[in-house]
Amino acid sequence: MSKYGVMVMGPAGAGKVGFCASLITHLQLNRRSAFYVNLDPAAESFEHTPDLDIKDLISLEDVMDEMKLGPNGGLIYCFEFLMENLDFLTEALDSLTEEYLIIFDMPGQIELYTHIPILPTLVKFLTTPGALDIRLCAAYLLEATFVVDRAKYFAGSLSAMSAMIMLEVPHINILSKMDLVKNQVRKKDLKKFITPDTSLLVDDPADLARKKAGEDIPDEQYADPQDKNAMMSGASFKRLNTAVAQLLETFAMVSYLKLDCTDEDSVGSILSYIDDCIQYHEAQEPRELKDEEFDEPEE
Repeated sequence: MSKYGVMVMGPAGAGKVGFCASLITHLQLNRRSAFYVNLDPAAESFEHTPDLDIKDLISLEDVMDEMKLGPNGGLIYCFEFLMENLDFLTEALDSLTEEYLIIFDMPGQIELYTHIPILPTLVKFLTTPGALDIRLCAAYLLEATFVVDRAKYFAGSLSAMSAMIMLEVPHINILSKMDLVKNQVRKKDLKKFITPDTSLLVDDPADLARKKAGEDIPDEQYADPQDKNAMMSGASFKRLNTAVAQLLETFAMVSYLKLDCTDEDSVGSILSYIDDCIQYHEAQEPRELKDEEFDEPEE
């Protein structure tokens, strides 16, 4: 019997815990069962108490004290220890029925989603038919305030694509905390961030502000990456950002859904996409949310 789950990922501060809490509340209000698994050995506070907590197996604080490791090294050690004790997961998850949505709350260290093969191995264990056989979807959260800084937005989008390629499971990307940018980004501008577009770098507000201040903005196309003046002026950095944006645009693998955890309809819309990815209801279609619910009123 298949089980259903979603793995909530993203950089630190992206709102993963808040999203998990809103998702669980929404499921409960709609009479659906949730099983909350915390896999962040450093997490301390939760709105909903986890049904399974990795800290019952190993905690980051204990590892740092006993092994004399830093936060990142300690976190990797915790996951290596988890991989050696997978019965911790099996014993708790094996008896769950298909009525449950298993929510895995992951840590925010980006190393786990880029070049360390621990999470792909864990995902393969969770999804292997005949074992736990979980129909798993990955939800990668990126804080919506990143849209204010174009370079940060494209860097976050690149990390989202990296996680998608590494994990090889159905994947959705989410711009979280949309309530924080309602009064900072216009409706027509916000639509450009749903699918990364290189034109966002052309009208970068940071460059426009520098031009207004009378600063000389060199053309990054003709800047020598090894030239000191080009590096100090930011031309080489902008050239790198353009290359990253072109990579994302060429492969067209990254697009975003909008999330406002304070809006029940927004959480329900995200859940409908998760259900579609894991085929929770075979005939169900993802539910679109009106743009007006996220955008500031037009003057």
